[in-house]
Amino acid sequence: MQNAKHIYRIFADYLSQYFKTRLAYRADFLGDLASNLISELINLVFIIVVFQHVPLMGGWSRDEIIFIYGFFLVPYALFSIFFGFWDFNERYIIRGEMDRILTRPVHNLAQVCLESIAPDRIFGVISGLIIMGYATIQLKLDFYWYDPIIFIVLSVSGALIYGGIYTAVSAISFFSDSRTGISPMIYNIQQYGRYPVDVYNKIIRFVLTYILPFAFVGIYPAAYFLRKETWYTYAAMTPVVAVIFFGIGLVVWNIGVSKYRGAGS
Repeated sequence: MQNAKHIYRIFADYLSQYFKTRLAYRADFLGDLASNLISELINLVFIIVVFQHVPLMGGWSRDEIIFIYGFFLVPYALFSIFFGFWDFNERYIIRGEMDRILTRPVHNLAQVCLESIAPDRIFGVISGLIIMGYATIQLKLDFYWYDPIIFIVLSVSGALIYGGIYTAVSAISFFSDSRTGISPMIYNIQQYGRYPVDVYNKIIRFVLTYILPFAFVGIYPAAYFLRKETWYTYAAMTPVVAVIFFGIGLVVWNIGVSKYRGAGS
């Protein structure tokens, strides 16, 4: 508990320093925010344009696909805030900064997460909520008083699934000197989670559910709010999958750290 409180205090310090640094160049900071928002809107426009010609995808309507996409953005944005592992291999392994991390008393994974924190990614959450709001109005969805709580639980669970997968993927860097590793491939696969799994063949559905469970950060939890009872069991399993895969990520990470011998080895 004491160690957790210490990490929280460090997190607050990192957050404070982040905003001091970013706000020193306000135009650059606002430009990044605008580019992130524009990127998400371009993806939304792409979906809308596609569904002008394809009104249904595997029995799913355009607005349902839009709702799933909006939901998909929320856990991904939460993950992006705390797990900026995109340059982990080059920065910490090839440049040797992992040696510095290992000399400090705070857990090494917590340090890596804190050093790559990106609070501006919170606008991905806002974009997702706006997109979901639009689809909700179009679909005339009804919600219960406890649905916001379920939404938070499922969103955080989705972020932990991302965190577990990319923590494990980053840990592979301890065994390889590749600058990018397999992260680009995993990133491409995760995009399949934006769409209903029943539009894919059995192999892809199996991968997205049991191997790289990106379906649990998009279609499965979103299906609950869309009142798709067929997928309720999968939606309910999302927190369980989050605990399992985040746990796997930590185990793989710790194994990788134990095998690390330094930049000069």
